[in-house]
Amino acid sequence: MTDHSTLLSKLKQAMKQFVEERDWTAYHHPKELAIALSIECNELLELFLFKTQNLVEILEDKDLMQSISEEIADILAYLLSIVNTLNLDLTTIYMKKMHKNRQKYPISEFKGNFKKK
Repeated sequence: MTDHSTLLSKLKQAMKQFVEERDWTAYHHPKELAIALSIECNELLELFLFKTQNLVEILEDKDLMQSISEEIADILAYLLSIVNTLNLDLTTIYMKKMHKNRQKYPISEFKGNFKKK
């Protein structure tokens, strides 16, 4: 399975099945899932703490890339869990938010205006 060939609904269903098979539904409340999601995001951040590696160095570090991949997978798992718990359509809410972002950050004002320090 790859991003190119996998539907988001399949990922949501796989997460739902994983949770249900373990009887975790009773514990998957929005607050707990949001906290868990935040913790996983912080675990991803921790991998970069006090490192000055550029992108090439990161990509060449197989152990670091493995750890990054695992944290991103955990983040996605909790994101899918909270979406399932709240019965949200991830595509719909993402596209609505991107529409708002396009209005808030128009190309004419922001393209080429990012200055790296």
